[in-house]
Amino acid sequence: MDSSLSRTDPPAGAAPAGPIAAAVRETDDFAGSGDIADDSAVWIDPAAPANSVVIADNKARSGGGIAVFDMGGHLLQFRPDGMIGNVDLRAGFPSSGSTIVLVGGNNRSDNTVALWSLDTTTRTLSPVAARSIGTVAPNYGFCMYHSKASGKFFAFVTPNGPGSIQQFELADVGAGKVDATLVRTLPISSITESCVADDDLGYLYVGQEDVGIWKYGAEPDAGAARSSVDTVGAGRLKADIEGMSLTYGPDGAGYLFVSSQGNSTIAIYNRSGNNAFLKTFEVSGTGSVDAVTGTDGLDVTARNAGPQFEQGLLVVHDESNSGGATSNLKYVPLSAVLR
Repeated sequence: MDSSLSRTDPPAGAAPAGPIAAAVRETDDFAGSGDIADDSAVWIDPAAPANSVVIADNKARSGGGIAVFDMGGHLLQFRPDGMIGNVDLRAGFPSSGSTIVLVGGNNRSDNTVALWSLDTTTRTLSPVAARSIGTVAPNYGFCMYHSKASGKFFAFVTPNGPGSIQQFELADVGAGKVDATLVRTLPISSITESCVADDDLGYLYVGQEDVGIWKYGAEPDAGAARSSVDTVGAGRLKADIEGMSLTYGPDGAGYLFVSSQGNSTIAIYNRSGNNAFLKTFEVSGTGSVDAVTGTDGLDVTARNAGPQFEQGLLVVHDESNSGGATSNLKYVPLSAVLR
């Protein structure tokens, strides 16, 4: 999820558009074959939006890692750092007297939290984990949270099966390194991958793949209380529930986006209140860019992401990438989804 320090939603009165939105760009294929692209996190360059990047995982068992793509979908960097499951980022993380864009993910190869710093000039990643940070095993998904109440940064890791969602506090430990301390666990009864945290309202949304969307308090002392946002089989979501992301606006405005992999659609809910359901839509293709099928991870921002994406950007995983050897990511102007 894009989480730069300044966030804005689409113009007042923006509402979900029609049932189809067209992708206009797509990322280069990874090396290898099969469904190995998955989740993404958008970093917006506020000074030069066209220089924004999409950071994406490669979940291949052999040759997996983390990648940086530009706004044309071209690969800028690939680090073979392991079987990375999900990825998220937060700007403004304190590091050795300055601040960095902190990027995180869950490494399924060794069941650890992986952490990198994004150099916003070279648009490349460098590892910053102070040590091997062990997680629940096997781990499956990941997201981050920046608390408005305390100013602290956190990471959530989800399990591949029954087990516990883990919440880690992230901290600067000097010399450009970041460490993590386990501060809370939340029991979950089946496989859970996607999650997203609302930094302003203090909520955590979790997708239990074959069950539904759960809403928790995101603070470490919030306990295990939760409420249901939606359920598989209620007519809006078809298992598996996959990627999640948020757009932000004033006074709780904005939207929760959720990937419904079973029918290759994306559901939109209000960010505020009881998260009322608004609509589902499909992502079609444009020209040589094919339609999205088997949607998994996604990310969305309502900020200017450069030409064609001045009103925001939605990045969606495409499992069956026509003409490609691997799955990839499609770029959709948010103006095609909201107007």
